[in-house]
Amino acid sequence: MVTDEETELNVPIMSISSAASPHGPLVPQTQELCLILPVVKVLSTLSTHATLIVDIRVHKMMVNLHIILLLEETPLDAHCERMRRKPEAAVEETGLETRPCDPTAEKPAKSNASEINALCGVSNLTEIMVSHLREPSFWPMAQILLSWLHSRSKKQEGFSMTSQVQSHRASIGCDREVCGLKVVKKVKSMQMFHMPVTSAMQGDRLGICVTQFDPKLLERGLVCAPESLHTVHAAIISVEKIPYFRGPLQTKAKFHITVGHETVMGRLMFFSPAPDNFDHEPVLNTFDFSQEYLFQEQYLCKDLEPGATGSDQATEKAGQATEGLCPRQQWALVEFEKPVTCPRLCLVIGSRLDADIHTNMCRLAFHGVLLHGLEDKNYTESLLPKLRVYKLKHKHGFVERVIDDYSVIGRSLFKKETNIQLFVGLKVHLSTGELGVIDSSFGQSGKFKINIPDGVKPASHKLDPDTALKKRSRASKGETAKQEEGAERQEPAQHVSLSLSFKRYVFDTHKHMVQSP
Repeated sequence: MVTDEETELNVPIMSISSAASPHGPLVPQTQELCLILPVVKVLSTLSTHATLIVDIRVHKMMVNLHIILLLEETPLDAHCERMRRKPEAAVEETGLETRPCDPTAEKPAKSNASEINALCGVSNLTEIMVSHLREPSFWPMAQILLSWLHSRSKKQEGFSMTSQVQSHRASIGCDREVCGLKVVKKVKSMQMFHMPVTSAMQGDRLGICVTQFDPKLLERGLVCAPESLHTVHAAIISVEKIPYFRGPLQTKAKFHITVGHETVMGRLMFFSPAPDNFDHEPVLNTFDFSQEYLFQEQYLCKDLEPGATGSDQATEKAGQATEGLCPRQQWALVEFEKPVTCPRLCLVIGSRLDADIHTNMCRLAFHGVLLHGLEDKNYTESLLPKLRVYKLKHKHGFVERVIDDYSVIGRSLFKKETNIQLFVGLKVHLSTGELGVIDSSFGQSGKFKINIPDGVKPASHKLDPDTALKKRSRASKGETAKQEEGAERQEPAQHVSLSLSFKRYVFDTHKHMVQSP
Protein backbone atom coordinates (compact mmCIF):
# COMPACT_ATOMS: atom_id res chain seq x y z
CA MET A 1 0.00 0.00 0.00
CA VAL A 2 1.49 3.32 -1.08
CA THR A 3 0.23 6.67 0.12
CA ASP A 4 0.75 10.06 -1.47
CA GLU A 5 3.01 11.17 1.37
CA GLU A 6 5.40 8.22 1.06
CA THR A 7 6.51 9.17 -2.43
CA GLU A 8 8.51 12.23 -1.37
CA LEU A 9 11.52 9.90 -1.45
CA ASN A 10 13.45 11.85 1.16
CA VAL A 11 13.02 8.65 3.18
CA PRO A 12 13.93 5.22 1.84
CA ILE A 13 11.24 3.42 -0.15
CA MET A 14 12.02 -0.09 1.03
CA SER A 15 8.31 -0.74 1.52
CA ILE A 16 7.90 -0.63 -2.26
CA SER A 17 11.41 -1.38 -3.53
CA SER A 18 12.64 -4.19 -1.36
CA ALA A 19 14.93 -7.09 -2.17
CA ALA A 20 14.72 -8.66 -5.59
CA SER A 21 13.81 -12.14 -6.65
CA PRO A 22 16.06 -14.21 -8.91
CA HIS A 23 13.81 -13.16 -11.80
CA GLY A 24 14.11 -9.40 -11.38
CA PRO A 25 13.94 -6.50 -8.96
CA LEU A 26 10.45 -7.30 -7.69
CA VAL A 27 9.68 -9.06 -4.45
CA PRO A 28 7.46 -12.03 -5.36
CA GLN A 29 4.83 -11.33 -2.71
CA THR A 30 4.47 -7.72 -3.90
CA GLN A 31 2.18 -8.52 -6.82
CA GLU A 32 -0.20 -5.57 -6.57
CA LEU A 33 -0.16 -2.21 -4.82
CA CYS A 34 -2.94 0.07 -3.65
CA LEU A 35 -2.40 3.78 -4.25
CA ILE A 36 -4.34 5.95 -1.75
CA LEU A 37 -4.93 9.51 -2.96
CA PRO A 38 -6.56 12.43 -1.12
CA VAL A 39 -9.64 13.22 -3.16
CA VAL A 40 -8.91 16.96 -3.24
CA LYS A 41 -5.52 16.56 -4.99
CA VAL A 42 -5.52 13.35 -6.98
CA LEU A 43 -2.99 14.64 -9.54
CA SER A 44 -0.35 16.23 -7.34
CA THR A 45 3.35 15.88 -8.09
CA LEU A 46 3.78 13.35 -5.29
CA SER A 47 0.88 11.19 -6.44
CA THR A 48 2.42 11.18 -9.92
CA HIS A 49 5.71 9.96 -8.43
CA ALA A 50 3.80 7.25 -6.56
CA THR A 51 2.22 6.09 -9.82
CA LEU A 52 5.64 5.86 -11.48
CA ILE A 53 7.04 3.81 -8.60
CA VAL A 54 4.12 1.40 -8.89
CA ASP A 55 4.80 1.14 -12.62
CA ILE A 56 8.45 0.29 -11.88
CA ARG A 57 7.52 -2.24 -9.22
CA VAL A 58 4.54 -4.35 -10.23
CA HIS A 59 2.65 -2.84 -13.21
CA LYS A 60 -0.66 -3.41 -11.39
CA MET A 61 -2.34 -0.77 -9.29
CA MET A 62 -5.55 -0.19 -7.36
CA VAL A 63 -6.51 3.49 -6.97
CA ASN A 64 -8.44 4.54 -3.88
CA LEU A 65 -9.82 8.07 -3.32
CA HIS A 66 -9.50 8.70 0.39
CA ILE A 67 -10.81 11.29 2.89
CA ILE A 68 -13.82 12.25 0.77
CA LEU A 69 -15.15 14.22 3.74
CA LEU A 70 -12.93 17.08 2.56
CA LEU A 71 -15.48 17.66 -0.19
CA GLU A 72 -18.30 20.13 0.26
CA GLU A 73 -21.82 18.90 0.99
CA THR A 74 -22.70 18.59 -2.69
CA PRO A 75 -23.72 15.29 -4.29
CA LEU A 76 -20.66 13.23 -3.37
CA ASP A 77 -21.25 10.47 -5.88
CA ALA A 78 -21.00 12.83 -8.88
CA HIS A 79 -17.95 14.63 -7.49
CA CYS A 80 -16.10 11.41 -6.63
CA GLU A 81 -16.90 9.91 -10.03
CA ARG A 82 -15.40 12.97 -11.72
CA MET A 83 -12.30 12.86 -9.54
CA ARG A 84 -11.86 9.14 -10.10
CA ARG A 85 -11.55 9.59 -13.86
CA LYS A 86 -8.52 11.86 -13.50
CA PRO A 87 -6.03 9.29 -12.14
CA GLU A 88 -7.38 6.64 -14.52
CA ALA A 89 -6.68 8.90 -17.49
CA ALA A 90 -3.27 9.88 -16.09
CA VAL A 91 -2.01 6.29 -15.75
CA GLU A 92 -3.39 5.12 -19.07
CA GLU A 93 -0.19 6.14 -20.90
CA THR A 94 2.03 4.21 -18.48
CA GLY A 95 0.48 0.86 -19.38
CA LEU A 96 -0.45 0.14 -15.76
CA GLU A 97 -3.18 -2.41 -15.18
CA THR A 98 -5.59 -0.58 -12.86
CA ARG A 99 -8.33 -2.10 -10.70
CA PRO A 100 -11.73 -0.52 -10.05
CA CYS A 101 -12.01 1.03 -6.62
CA ASP A 102 -14.51 3.28 -4.87
CA PRO A 103 -13.98 6.27 -2.53
CA THR A 104 -13.62 5.60 1.18
CA ALA A 105 -13.46 7.43 4.47
CA GLU A 106 -12.20 6.00 7.73
CA LYS A 107 -14.31 8.11 10.10
CA PRO A 108 -17.41 9.53 8.40
CA ALA A 109 -18.89 12.68 9.90
CA LYS A 110 -22.35 12.42 11.41
CA SER A 111 -23.80 14.94 8.96
CA ASN A 112 -23.24 12.83 5.89
CA ALA A 113 -22.32 9.43 7.29
CA SER A 114 -25.24 7.67 5.64
CA GLU A 115 -24.42 9.15 2.24
CA ILE A 116 -20.81 8.08 2.45
CA ASN A 117 -21.62 4.61 3.66
CA ALA A 118 -24.02 4.26 0.74
CA LEU A 119 -21.20 5.05 -1.68
CA CYS A 120 -18.41 2.97 -0.24
CA GLY A 121 -16.78 2.25 3.10
CA VAL A 122 -13.66 0.57 4.35
CA SER A 123 -15.42 -2.79 4.30
CA ASN A 124 -16.19 -2.40 0.61
CA LEU A 125 -12.53 -1.53 -0.06
CA THR A 126 -11.51 -4.67 1.81
CA GLU A 127 -13.80 -6.81 -0.32
CA ILE A 128 -12.37 -5.35 -3.52
CA MET A 129 -8.80 -5.99 -2.38
CA VAL A 130 -9.56 -9.56 -1.29
CA SER A 131 -11.26 -10.32 -4.61
CA HIS A 132 -8.04 -9.57 -6.47
CA LEU A 133 -5.65 -11.50 -4.22
CA ARG A 134 -3.64 -14.34 -5.73
CA GLU A 135 -1.50 -17.04 -4.23
CA PRO A 136 2.01 -15.54 -3.97
CA SER A 137 5.16 -17.16 -5.27
CA PHE A 138 7.77 -17.14 -2.53
CA TRP A 139 11.45 -16.36 -2.89
CA PRO A 140 13.43 -19.42 -1.76
CA MET A 141 16.41 -17.53 -0.35
CA ALA A 142 18.75 -19.31 2.02
CA GLN A 143 19.18 -16.33 4.40
CA ILE A 144 16.69 -14.25 6.37
CA LEU A 145 16.16 -10.64 5.33
CA LEU A 146 13.87 -8.15 7.04
CA SER A 147 13.19 -4.49 6.27
CA TRP A 148 13.16 -2.52 9.50
CA LEU A 149 10.64 0.29 9.10
CA HIS A 150 10.58 2.03 12.50
CA SER A 151 11.38 1.26 16.13
CA ARG A 152 10.69 2.17 19.74
CA SER A 153 11.92 1.30 23.21
CA LYS A 154 9.84 -0.90 25.52
CA LYS A 155 10.41 -0.63 29.22
CA GLN A 156 11.89 -3.71 30.86
CA GLU A 157 11.66 -5.60 27.57
CA GLY A 158 14.24 -4.02 25.28
CA PHE A 159 14.00 -2.54 21.83
CA SER A 160 11.13 -3.27 19.44
CA MET A 161 11.60 -3.14 15.65
CA THR A 162 8.58 -3.05 13.36
CA SER A 163 9.69 -4.93 10.25
CA GLN A 164 8.59 -7.00 7.29
CA VAL A 165 10.06 -10.35 6.31
CA GLN A 166 11.47 -10.06 2.79
CA SER A 167 12.86 -13.58 2.46
CA HIS A 168 13.12 -16.91 4.29
CA ARG A 169 11.72 -17.24 7.84
CA ALA A 170 12.20 -15.46 11.15
CA SER A 171 12.19 -17.23 14.50
CA ILE A 172 12.90 -16.53 18.15
CA GLY A 173 16.42 -17.06 19.48
CA CYS A 174 18.26 -16.52 16.20
CA ASP A 175 21.09 -14.01 15.82
CA ARG A 176 20.31 -11.09 13.53
CA GLU A 177 22.66 -8.43 12.17
CA VAL A 178 21.55 -4.79 12.01
CA CYS A 179 22.97 -3.73 8.65
CA GLY A 180 24.81 -0.45 8.59
CA LEU A 181 25.92 -0.77 12.23
CA LYS A 182 27.38 -4.28 11.92
CA VAL A 183 25.77 -5.12 15.26
CA VAL A 184 24.53 -8.69 15.93
CA LYS A 185 21.61 -9.13 18.34
CA LYS A 186 19.55 -12.14 19.41
CA VAL A 187 15.79 -12.07 18.82
CA LYS A 188 14.15 -12.16 22.26
CA SER A 189 10.48 -12.23 21.22
CA MET A 190 8.19 -11.52 18.25
CA GLN A 191 4.67 -10.17 17.83
CA MET A 192 2.29 -10.01 14.90
CA PHE A 193 -0.65 -7.62 15.31
CA HIS A 194 0.00 -7.52 19.08
CA MET A 195 -0.14 -11.33 19.30
CA PRO A 196 2.99 -13.29 20.33
CA VAL A 197 4.37 -15.63 17.64
CA THR A 198 7.36 -17.95 17.46
CA SER A 199 8.05 -17.71 13.71
CA ALA A 200 7.19 -15.64 10.64
CA MET A 201 7.53 -16.20 6.89
CA GLN A 202 8.14 -14.09 3.83
CA GLY A 203 5.60 -11.29 3.52
CA ASP A 204 4.66 -11.17 7.21
CA ARG A 205 4.77 -7.88 9.07
CA LEU A 206 5.89 -8.27 12.66
CA GLY A 207 7.66 -6.65 15.56
CA ILE A 208 10.86 -8.21 16.88
CA CYS A 209 12.32 -7.42 20.29
CA VAL A 210 16.06 -7.32 20.99
CA THR A 211 18.01 -6.20 24.04
CA GLN A 212 20.83 -3.75 24.69
CA PHE A 213 20.39 -1.66 21.58
CA ASP A 214 20.29 2.12 21.37
CA PRO A 215 17.37 3.21 19.09
CA LYS A 216 19.07 6.57 18.48
CA LEU A 217 21.82 4.94 16.44
CA LEU A 218 19.61 4.09 13.47
CA GLU A 219 16.05 4.98 12.55
CA ARG A 220 15.41 2.33 9.89
CA GLY A 221 17.36 -0.18 7.82
CA LEU A 222 17.79 -3.87 7.08
CA VAL A 223 18.05 -6.82 9.45
CA CYS A 224 19.61 -10.01 8.13
CA ALA A 225 21.49 -13.16 9.05
CA PRO A 226 25.05 -12.30 10.14
CA GLU A 227 27.34 -11.48 7.17
CA SER A 228 24.67 -12.38 4.58
CA LEU A 229 24.60 -8.85 3.13
CA HIS A 230 27.64 -6.88 2.03
CA THR A 231 28.50 -3.21 2.05
CA VAL A 232 29.41 -1.79 -1.36
CA HIS A 233 31.26 1.40 -2.31
CA ALA A 234 30.20 1.28 -5.95
CA ALA A 235 27.98 -0.85 -8.14
CA ILE A 236 27.23 -1.78 -11.74
CA ILE A 237 23.53 -1.39 -12.47
CA SER A 238 21.24 -1.78 -15.44
CA VAL A 239 19.62 1.52 -16.43
CA GLU A 240 16.26 2.43 -17.92
CA LYS A 241 15.32 6.09 -18.12
CA ILE A 242 11.91 7.20 -16.90
CA PRO A 243 10.38 8.87 -19.98
CA TYR A 244 8.72 11.64 -17.98
CA PHE A 245 12.05 12.95 -16.67
CA ARG A 246 13.14 16.08 -18.52
CA GLY A 247 16.75 16.48 -19.44
CA PRO A 248 19.62 14.11 -20.23
CA LEU A 249 21.28 11.58 -17.95
CA GLN A 250 24.90 12.60 -18.27
CA THR A 251 28.06 10.81 -17.30
CA LYS A 252 29.76 12.30 -14.20
CA ALA A 253 26.44 13.78 -13.05
CA LYS A 254 25.30 13.19 -9.47
CA PHE A 255 21.88 11.76 -8.60
CA HIS A 256 20.11 10.71 -5.42
CA ILE A 257 20.35 6.91 -5.52
CA THR A 258 17.74 4.95 -3.57
CA VAL A 259 18.97 1.39 -3.06
CA GLY A 260 18.12 -1.15 -0.39
CA HIS A 261 16.96 0.94 2.54
CA GLU A 262 19.08 4.03 1.92
CA THR A 263 19.17 7.11 -0.30
CA VAL A 264 22.67 8.46 -0.97
CA MET A 265 24.35 10.61 -3.60
CA GLY A 266 26.06 8.77 -6.43
CA ARG A 267 28.11 9.71 -9.49
CA LEU A 268 27.28 7.88 -12.73
CA MET A 269 29.20 6.69 -15.77
CA PHE A 270 27.05 5.27 -18.58
CA PHE A 271 28.11 2.61 -21.06
CA SER A 272 26.48 0.34 -23.61
CA PRO A 273 27.30 -2.70 -25.74
CA ALA A 274 29.67 -2.28 -28.67
CA PRO A 275 27.97 -0.65 -31.69
CA ASP A 276 27.71 -4.00 -33.50
CA ASN A 277 25.74 -5.42 -30.54
CA PHE A 278 23.17 -2.64 -30.14
CA ASP A 279 20.35 -4.89 -31.35
CA HIS A 280 21.28 -7.95 -29.30
CA GLU A 281 18.70 -9.37 -26.91
CA PRO A 282 19.07 -7.89 -23.38
CA VAL A 283 20.56 -10.19 -20.75
CA LEU A 284 18.77 -9.73 -17.42
CA ASN A 285 20.12 -9.99 -13.87
CA THR A 286 23.73 -10.67 -14.84
CA PHE A 287 26.79 -8.79 -16.03
CA ASP A 288 29.59 -10.21 -18.17
CA PHE A 289 33.04 -8.77 -17.37
CA SER A 290 34.58 -10.59 -20.34
CA GLN A 291 32.71 -8.42 -22.87
CA GLU A 292 33.78 -4.99 -24.13
CA TYR A 293 31.51 -1.99 -23.62
CA LEU A 294 31.30 1.41 -25.27
CA PHE A 295 31.66 4.51 -23.09
CA GLN A 296 28.79 7.00 -23.40
CA GLU A 297 28.76 10.68 -22.55
CA GLN A 298 25.15 10.20 -21.50
CA TYR A 299 22.27 7.74 -21.55
CA LEU A 300 21.15 7.13 -25.13
CA CYS A 301 17.49 7.37 -26.08
CA LYS A 302 15.54 8.17 -29.22
CA ASP A 303 14.29 11.53 -27.94
CA LEU A 304 17.89 12.73 -27.46
CA GLU A 305 18.52 16.03 -29.20
CA PRO A 306 21.15 15.98 -31.98
CA GLY A 307 24.54 17.25 -30.93
CA ALA A 308 23.90 16.68 -27.22
CA THR A 309 26.33 13.80 -26.83
CA GLY A 310 29.55 15.78 -26.67
CA SER A 311 31.81 13.87 -29.07
CA ASP A 312 30.31 14.12 -32.56
CA GLN A 313 32.73 11.65 -34.14
CA ALA A 314 32.17 9.06 -31.45
CA THR A 315 28.43 9.62 -31.83
CA GLU A 316 28.52 8.89 -35.55
CA LYS A 317 30.75 5.85 -35.07
CA ALA A 318 28.55 4.36 -32.38
CA GLY A 319 25.31 4.96 -34.30
CA GLN A 320 23.77 6.80 -31.39
CA ALA A 321 20.48 8.61 -31.00
CA THR A 322 21.19 11.15 -33.75
CA GLU A 323 20.67 8.38 -36.30
CA GLY A 324 17.77 6.81 -34.44
CA LEU A 325 19.80 3.77 -33.33
CA CYS A 326 19.91 3.13 -29.60
CA PRO A 327 21.16 0.08 -27.71
CA ARG A 328 18.49 -2.18 -26.30
CA GLN A 329 20.35 -2.39 -22.99
CA GLN A 330 22.53 0.11 -21.12
CA TRP A 331 24.41 0.09 -17.85
CA ALA A 332 25.99 2.53 -15.43
CA LEU A 333 28.79 2.48 -12.90
CA VAL A 334 27.52 4.17 -9.73
CA GLU A 335 30.08 5.44 -7.24
CA PHE A 336 28.43 6.16 -3.90
CA GLU A 337 29.48 9.07 -1.72
CA LYS A 338 29.19 6.75 1.27
CA PRO A 339 28.97 2.93 1.43
CA VAL A 340 25.55 1.26 1.32
CA THR A 341 24.38 -2.16 2.44
CA CYS A 342 21.91 -3.90 0.15
CA PRO A 343 21.10 -7.29 -1.37
CA ARG A 344 22.13 -8.24 -4.89
CA LEU A 345 19.55 -7.70 -7.66
CA CYS A 346 17.72 -5.09 -5.61
CA LEU A 347 15.84 -2.23 -7.20
CA VAL A 348 17.75 1.02 -7.80
CA ILE A 349 16.01 4.37 -8.37
CA GLY A 350 17.83 7.55 -9.39
CA SER A 351 16.18 10.88 -8.57
CA ARG A 352 16.69 14.63 -8.53
CA LEU A 353 15.38 15.26 -5.04
CA ASP A 354 16.92 18.72 -4.96
CA ALA A 355 14.40 19.90 -7.55
CA ASP A 356 11.49 22.03 -6.38
CA ILE A 357 8.65 19.72 -5.40
CA HIS A 358 6.05 22.35 -6.28
CA THR A 359 7.11 22.60 -9.92
CA ASN A 360 5.36 20.58 -12.58
CA MET A 361 8.24 18.20 -13.31
CA CYS A 362 9.17 14.59 -12.66
CA ARG A 363 12.00 14.13 -10.17
CA LEU A 364 12.42 10.40 -10.80
CA ALA A 365 15.11 10.04 -13.46
CA PHE A 366 15.84 6.33 -13.97
CA HIS A 367 15.56 2.89 -12.45
CA GLY A 368 17.45 -0.36 -12.74
CA VAL A 369 18.77 -3.45 -10.98
CA LEU A 370 21.98 -3.73 -8.99
CA LEU A 371 23.93 -6.40 -10.89
CA HIS A 372 27.35 -6.32 -9.23
CA GLY A 373 28.52 -4.59 -6.07
CA LEU A 374 32.12 -3.46 -5.55
CA GLU A 375 32.96 -4.18 -1.92
CA ASP A 376 36.66 -3.33 -1.91
CA LYS A 377 37.33 0.20 -0.71
CA ASN A 378 40.16 0.47 -3.26
CA TYR A 379 37.94 -0.74 -6.09
CA THR A 380 39.42 1.78 -8.53
CA GLU A 381 42.71 -0.14 -8.46
CA SER A 382 41.59 -3.70 -7.77
CA LEU A 383 38.28 -4.14 -9.61
CA LEU A 384 37.67 -1.37 -12.15
CA PRO A 385 40.56 -2.42 -14.47
CA LYS A 386 38.52 -5.59 -15.11
CA LEU A 387 35.68 -3.48 -16.48
CA ARG A 388 36.47 -3.22 -20.21
CA VAL A 389 34.79 0.07 -21.08
CA TYR A 390 36.48 1.89 -23.94
CA LYS A 391 36.29 5.22 -25.74
CA LEU A 392 36.54 5.52 -29.50
CA LYS A 393 39.28 7.95 -30.51
CA HIS A 394 39.61 9.48 -33.98
CA LYS A 395 42.42 11.66 -35.40
CA HIS A 396 42.65 13.24 -38.84
CA GLY A 397 45.60 14.64 -40.80
CA PHE A 398 47.06 15.00 -44.31
CA VAL A 399 49.82 13.55 -46.47
CA GLU A 400 52.71 16.00 -46.59
CA ARG A 401 54.46 14.36 -49.53
CA VAL A 402 55.27 11.03 -51.11
CA ILE A 403 58.84 9.81 -50.47
CA ASP A 404 58.79 6.69 -52.63
CA ASP A 405 56.39 4.01 -53.78
CA TYR A 406 56.05 2.60 -50.25
CA SER A 407 56.48 5.60 -47.92
CA VAL A 408 54.76 8.95 -47.33
CA ILE A 409 55.17 11.75 -44.79
CA GLY A 410 52.11 12.72 -42.78
CA ARG A 411 51.27 15.85 -40.79
CA SER A 412 48.50 17.54 -38.75
CA LEU A 413 47.66 14.27 -37.02
CA PHE A 414 49.59 15.04 -33.83
CA LYS A 415 50.62 18.12 -31.92
CA LYS A 416 54.23 19.26 -31.89
CA GLU A 417 54.77 18.07 -28.31
CA THR A 418 53.16 14.63 -28.84
CA ASN A 419 55.36 11.61 -28.29
CA ILE A 420 54.87 9.87 -31.65
CA GLN A 421 56.68 6.74 -30.42
CA LEU A 422 53.48 5.84 -28.53
CA PHE A 423 51.64 5.60 -31.86
CA VAL A 424 54.26 3.62 -33.79
CA GLY A 425 52.72 0.48 -35.26
CA LEU A 426 49.14 1.84 -35.43
CA LYS A 427 47.30 1.61 -38.73
CA VAL A 428 46.16 4.70 -40.65
CA HIS A 429 43.81 4.91 -43.62
CA LEU A 430 44.45 7.18 -46.62
CA SER A 431 41.51 8.80 -48.40
CA THR A 432 42.76 7.22 -51.65
CA GLY A 433 42.26 3.73 -50.21
CA GLU A 434 45.70 2.67 -48.99
CA LEU A 435 46.31 1.19 -45.56
CA GLY A 436 49.49 2.36 -43.89
CA VAL A 437 51.37 1.86 -40.63
CA ILE A 438 53.02 4.63 -38.61
CA ASP A 439 56.74 3.90 -38.82
CA SER A 440 58.53 6.72 -37.00
CA SER A 441 58.57 10.44 -36.32
CA PHE A 442 59.91 12.84 -38.96
CA GLY A 443 61.55 15.98 -37.66
CA GLN A 444 60.49 17.95 -34.58
CA SER A 445 57.24 19.54 -35.78
CA GLY A 446 54.84 16.62 -35.31
CA LYS A 447 55.34 15.05 -38.73
CA PHE A 448 55.72 11.28 -39.11
CA LYS A 449 56.64 8.62 -41.62
CA ILE A 450 54.05 6.11 -42.83
CA ASN A 451 54.93 2.77 -44.40
CA ILE A 452 52.42 1.47 -46.98
CA PRO A 453 53.01 -2.29 -47.46
CA ASP A 454 50.91 -2.56 -50.66
CA GLY A 455 52.45 0.51 -52.26
CA VAL A 456 51.24 4.02 -53.01
CA LYS A 457 48.46 4.21 -55.62
CA PRO A 458 48.82 6.45 -58.70
CA ALA A 459 45.97 8.61 -57.40
CA SER A 460 48.07 9.53 -54.40
CA HIS A 461 50.97 10.57 -56.64
CA LYS A 462 48.69 12.90 -58.61
CA LEU A 463 47.55 14.60 -55.39
CA ASP A 464 51.08 14.82 -53.98
CA PRO A 465 51.67 18.44 -52.85
CA ASP A 466 55.30 18.29 -54.03
CA THR A 467 54.19 17.36 -57.55
CA ALA A 468 51.77 20.29 -57.65
CA LEU A 469 54.50 22.62 -56.36
CA LYS A 470 56.94 21.54 -59.11
CA LYS A 471 54.34 22.28 -61.78
CA ARG A 472 53.75 25.75 -60.35
CA SER A 473 57.54 26.32 -60.22
CA ARG A 474 57.99 25.47 -63.90
CA ALA A 475 55.13 27.83 -64.79
CA SER A 476 56.89 30.76 -63.08
CA LYS A 477 60.45 30.56 -64.44
CA GLY A 478 60.76 34.34 -64.37
CA GLU A 479 60.88 34.42 -60.60
CA THR A 480 64.21 34.43 -58.90
CA ALA A 481 65.52 31.46 -56.95
CA LYS A 482 65.42 33.55 -53.79
CA GLN A 483 61.71 34.20 -54.20
CA GLU A 484 61.10 30.51 -54.81
CA GLU A 485 62.85 29.53 -51.59
CA GLY A 486 60.95 32.11 -49.55
CA ALA A 487 57.56 31.43 -51.10
CA GLU A 488 55.01 29.81 -48.82
CA ARG A 489 54.02 26.33 -49.84
CA GLN A 490 50.47 26.26 -51.17
CA GLU A 491 48.13 23.32 -50.87
CA PRO A 492 46.73 21.61 -53.94
CA ALA A 493 43.02 21.75 -54.67
CA GLN A 494 42.59 18.26 -53.15
CA HIS A 495 44.37 16.60 -50.25
CA VAL A 496 45.22 13.05 -49.43
CA SER A 497 43.79 12.87 -45.95
CA LEU A 498 44.73 10.48 -43.15
CA SER A 499 42.50 8.97 -40.47
CA LEU A 500 43.60 7.16 -37.33
CA SER A 501 41.07 5.29 -35.17
CA PHE A 502 41.71 3.35 -31.99
CA LYS A 503 40.19 2.34 -28.66
CA ARG A 504 41.39 3.47 -25.27
CA TYR A 505 40.07 1.72 -22.16
CA VAL A 506 38.73 4.05 -19.51
CA PHE A 507 40.19 2.18 -16.54
CA ASP A 508 43.51 1.17 -18.12
CA THR A 509 46.19 2.82 -16.01
CA HIS A 510 48.76 2.41 -18.80
CA LYS A 511 46.54 4.19 -21.39
CA HIS A 512 47.21 1.60 -24.08
CA MET A 513 45.79 2.23 -27.55
CA VAL A 514 44.12 -0.77 -29.16
CA GLN A 515 42.96 -1.20 -32.77
CA SER A 516 40.59 -3.81 -34.10
CA PRO A 517 42.31 -6.49 -36.21
